[in-house]
Amino acid sequence: MPSKHLVTVAFVVLCVACGGCGAPIDMASDPAVSDGSMAPLFEVDPLWPNPLPNHWLLGSTIGVGVDSRDHVWIIHRGNLANNEIPAALDPPNAEACCFPAPPVLEFDAEGTLVASWGGPGAGYDWPISNHGIVVDPMDNVWIGGNGGADSHVLKFSRTGDFLMQVGEAGHAVPNSNAENHFSRVAKLSFDAEANEMYLADGYGNKRVAVIDATTGDLKRFWGAYGNVPSDDNLGAYDPSAPPSQQFRNPVHCADPTDDGYVYVCDRPGDRIQVFQKDGTFVAEIIVEGNTRGSGSAWDVAFSPDPAQTFIYMADGTNEKVHIIRREGLEYVYNFGDGGRTPGQFYGAHSIATDSQGNIFVTETYEGKRVQKFVYRGMGPAPSGSVGVVRPD
Repeated sequence: MPSKHLVTVAFVVLCVACGGCGAPIDMASDPAVSDGSMAPLFEVDPLWPNPLPNHWLLGSTIGVGVDSRDHVWIIHRGNLANNEIPAALDPPNAEACCFPAPPVLEFDAEGTLVASWGGPGAGYDWPISNHGIVVDPMDNVWIGGNGGADSHVLKFSRTGDFLMQVGEAGHAVPNSNAENHFSRVAKLSFDAEANEMYLADGYGNKRVAVIDATTGDLKRFWGAYGNVPSDDNLGAYDPSAPPSQQFRNPVHCADPTDDGYVYVCDRPGDRIQVFQKDGTFVAEIIVEGNTRGSGSAWDVAFSPDPAQTFIYMADGTNEKVHIIRREGLEYVYNFGDGGRTPGQFYGAHSIATDSQGNIFVTETYEGKRVQKFVYRGMGPAPSGSVGVVRPD
């Protein structure tokens, strides 16, 4: 199993590889997905989404989800400098540009903004620092937070009506075995069959936590390799040392699949660990294993074919999307590079797929955007890095 991928290969001309750039292809019904010599190919859509109304700007964009309508939801922090929003100052320094957008934005499949809401309100504790968004099959919107005392998650209707707060807010001290609160949740992911929500818990705690999506009751939790989680300081990550028996902070994703597994991002440990849904450890893969600091394993999403054949892993340190075949955790290739033009990344943070196989990636730090990568079909599997996947 590879631990790092540093090979650079020539840019793949996607339109040739997948037989032309005609109408979009539906990955869920693409028979070539099952061919082990083939891999999904993508190109960035440089004009998605459409411009925001009202001279709105995004801050660090730290969550993305796709609902049953293939609408794309993002959440951002609105952390904009004064020189970005002169019209919002008191008194204003400009007449028109610009203003922070509301925290939660919903786009239709074409990239047009159709709804926006969010922020403090009656009956709930809005996160100090937004982090993570998911829309469940009942069209409820779940939000996490990774501020210092964010120890809860929130549930809203798709129109922004408050439904439920899970966990007590205000616990700033991590406790990875706590049963009444969380600690700086990074991401939420839904298991429709079991009506459960998986929490990457997260920036304070070092565990996966599972709650009942209706009642909010905590059902189970676990640490790395299925161990009882510990809050011990693990010290700095050492690529040459054996993999840690506990997760590092942050545990950045915990995503269930339809066939009964859960894929967990140990971000600064440069690894994805795979579990059964009861917390039994199955396997792990280390990706870009020499990555220090913020690590490589930022988020995962799955291809929408019935077998969910591929893992797409966002890597906000190396600024790539890694493509991994789920069977055998076989590393295939990656695309992307650091930068600010379409197809490049600055803090590739969260990732999601729609029913057609398109990928959506948000960027944190000063990236402050969401990008769409269009599924162009299956082609001969590249290896190493194909760089920026720009249209022809």
